Amino acid sequence: MELLKEKIKQEGIAVNEHILKVDSFINHQIEPGLMQEIGKNIADHFRDRGITKIAAIESSGIAPALMTSVALDVPLIILKKQPSKILNQDLYQTVVTSFTKETNYELTLSKKYISAEDHVLIVDDFLANGEAATAALRLLRMSHATIAGLAVLIEKSFQPGHDKLVSQGVEVYALAQITEMAENFILFKE
Repeated sequence: MELLKEKIKQEGIAVNEHILKVDSFINHQIEPGLMQEIGKNIADHFRDRGITKIAAIESSGIAPALMTSVALDVPLIILKKQPSKILNQDLYQTVVTSFTKETNYELTLSKKYISAEDHVLIVDDFLANGEAATAALRLLRMSHATIAGLAVLIEKSFQPGHDKLVSQGVEVYALAQITEMAENFILFKE
């Protein structure tokens, strides 16, 4: 998606070969018009797949997932990074290792909002090592829902996430694929 690539070129900051800061338009501040275009793009790609729900991992995946759910007119379910202290019954749960935060956290999904009849599209901001997406798949598979695919805004193609998910039979749709990064340097796949 050229619009997203241009935004990354203008405002993205490659800190090093692994970290790309996009906090001015995806993480800390969100540009609604950009998110709307991203949602339309993802929805157009997956439109005729019988999707019944969109799933997003809190928090940076919520904005593009919401715009995708609006474009497809299906509900958005949010995979929580911490279980509620009072609402911790009837949850699917799994552990995720976060590369960026160098920690483990528990990812949860309420059983109330997912079923075996659902066909789910996962939407997230980044795909690097694929740990968060793999955990999302585990949760959805616990519910016996089927997976329509994974849509990501930015894929770091030089990291193993894409191959890890494709080897599990998951279609990965990336709006911007980065093949190489270094401090103040970003190379996109053309």
